[in-house]
Amino acid sequence: MIKPAPERLSSHEIVIVVISRLVYRKGADLLVEVIPEVCRLYPNVWFIVGGDGPKHVRLEELREKYSLQDRVEMLGAVQHSKLRSVLVSGHIFLNSSLTEAFCIAILEAASCGLLTVSTRVGGVPEVLPDDMIVFAKPDPSDMVQAIEKAISILPRIDPQDMHSRELYNWHDVAKRTEIVYDRALKCSNQNLLQRLSRYLSCGTWAGKIFCLVMIIDFLLWHLLQLWKLPAEDIEEVPDFVLSHDQDEGTSLENANQRSR
Repeated sequence: MIKPAPERLSSHEIVIVVISRLVYRKGADLLVEVIPEVCRLYPNVWFIVGGDGPKHVRLEELREKYSLQDRVEMLGAVQHSKLRSVLVSGHIFLNSSLTEAFCIAILEAASCGLLTVSTRVGGVPEVLPDDMIVFAKPDPSDMVQAIEKAISILPRIDPQDMHSRELYNWHDVAKRTEIVYDRALKCSNQNLLQRLSRYLSCGTWAGKIFCLVMIIDFLLWHLLQLWKLPAEDIEEVPDFVLSHDQDEGTSLENANQRSR
């Protein structure tokens, strides 16, 4: 569903797309400072801002203050079904988040062939290869410089090539998740004292607080065991390994049951 436009956009007019909730955490205040400066430096740059939130008013005030009504288009909330039509109208995707875990938005933008400019926060540096994204500190002047760099390398960006690079698929995610669980199962079980020593090393005050919470949890756990349900009364599920032949037989049996 999310793919580039059939024809490459003209580079005479550069469109920067922002699709985000307009809140403090998403860096809406940074946009208020970045947009006027970029418009001042580049007369051929336009902005499309999609999203809604309490900071929407500040962006409207920005348009009025700098007379940018014809260069900053405010779309309001964008439905996911219309996301692609907004993304393919731009050359650069701008993410100004102050905190971010993964940021699906920049992945969708890259899939549409947009070069991304993003703040270097959270897990964002791990999402895309370096040739598909330009990073900046969450600072207005640094973000302006990153946008300048992105504009300079735009002629070398091929949207179709960017879309065709398969960076993520669910089979790969499942395999990597299995590795994490297998690694966790191989870890040795630690007694209470060993766990407390680990928590204590987390900081002068934080370590003591963590240890206190751990001790309270431990006492509550034993209290519930005595009061509600002793551990020996809990039926544990045995480990079960399904062989390849059994797997095929089970699949065939399920298919027969469905057909009946």
